[in-house]
Amino acid sequence: MSTILKAASMAAVALYSIATLTFADASAAFASPLIADMIQPVPAETSEDAVSSTPEAAVETLAGAETAPQQIDTQNAVEPLKAASLAQLVSMHSIPADMDEELHCLAGAVYFESKGETLNGQLAVAKVVIARRDSGRFANSLCGVVYQPSQFSFVRGGRMPAIPTASHDWKEAVAIAQIAMTDGWESPVEGALFFHARHVSPGWRMQRLAAVDNHIFYR
Repeated sequence: MSTILKAASMAAVALYSIATLTFADASAAFASPLIADMIQPVPAETSEDAVSSTPEAAVETLAGAETAPQQIDTQNAVEPLKAASLAQLVSMHSIPADMDEELHCLAGAVYFESKGETLNGQLAVAKVVIARRDSGRFANSLCGVVYQPSQFSFVRGGRMPAIPTASHDWKEAVAIAQIAMTDGWESPVEGALFFHARHVSPGWRMQRLAAVDNHIFYR
């Protein structure tokens, strides 16, 4: 009787082992595809977000970020003011607190050469100084033109006389100089390089452009 029970126990153990191995094989069969999916490389995305992260796109983005302030600076740059008359335009200007040397030299020439004349006469003088600077025949700066020897009689010993900076004439001269430097108002003497007072006749063989107030202008 014990022999029969022993054989039955052994048979039961064998059947349990077979069932366990079969279940394990089945589990492995079901688990394999999931594991394979987990180790496969994820394909690279080609969305717009992925493209925008390239170095080239980053450079373009930085360039665009730098361009915007430049555009703003350009819009905020000093531009000629608009007015119905030269007198109105002059009234829209004031003496800057930090006047640079070039503006001071040009305003000084306007003050000493045409003080008391009409605004058009003062502008004509300023235009000559600027035309000389740009001509290539004289100094390449406004101060260089003004202080060039034997050109302007008010310059003595390489210096400009003292100017009463609180006077109306000086404020007007500064405004005219600012307008001329920004090409804010057209003058009949555009391109003139020389002028002399009406009461003298130097006999210059040049093209006469116009007579404005007390001066005659030539090119």
